[in-house]
Amino acid sequence: MPELEKVNNENQQTPKQRSPIGFVQKLLITYWRSLLLLFVGIYLPLQIFGLLALEVRYNEGGFPWDLPILVKVHSLAQPQLDVFATILTKLGSFWTVLPILSAIALILLVQRRWRSLTYLLITAAGSATINRTAKEFWHRLRPDLWTSAAPEFDYSFPSGHAMTSMTLIALLVVLTWGSVWCWLTVILGSVYILAIGWTRLYLGVHFPSDIIAGWMVAIAWAIGVSLIIRPLSQSANITSEKPVSETKLLPEEQ
Repeated sequence: MPELEKVNNENQQTPKQRSPIGFVQKLLITYWRSLLLLFVGIYLPLQIFGLLALEVRYNEGGFPWDLPILVKVHSLAQPQLDVFATILTKLGSFWTVLPILSAIALILLVQRRWRSLTYLLITAAGSATINRTAKEFWHRLRPDLWTSAAPEFDYSFPSGHAMTSMTLIALLVVLTWGSVWCWLTVILGSVYILAIGWTRLYLGVHFPSDIIAGWMVAIAWAIGVSLIIRPLSQSANITSEKPVSETKLLPEEQ
């Protein structure tokens, strides 16, 4: 009888296994990947953002490395690069990324991947809301070192382009996790994210700390939402058949 065997197994456990220390040890061994992801993917990014935010909040001069980096990046300025940066930076705009997200959402809708679709909508909408709220709260003025080829007139901290580009790539990494497309997304996405960050510095519309803060918030938010919604099973992704877990609640949610 299964019930009897279960009781016998529980009775045969060693005192260490039944002790609080044994329970914690087993818990850490079982969930070490999730705990590591919480630490690296959520705690550390938020810690970095918090340090940046405090300095911006209470020190109007910002960081001593902000201006030197801006000046160094702009020291290579030339008319051709101005045109290139002005065009490239538009790829990090929310209104440019929105059609891409809409196309992915449509694919998920057709495939009836409700969890993945919910994850995409919450992550994208939440990222935009967090960015706008943070800008209004910190009220950091943009750099004014030279006349920008693509000026911006709202607040600077954190960078909306940095958050939008990082959110897009983080979404794609989560939705392609476990497939060959994941590593391709990481590689190409890293180039895309760095390129957008460079354009914001080159155009003189953001401090480096704005860019870093935007990246950190986007990473923490995208990973945090994925841990709650769990959009995909370990063996499924956006390029494969619809997993069963996409159409039903998790056991603890039923």
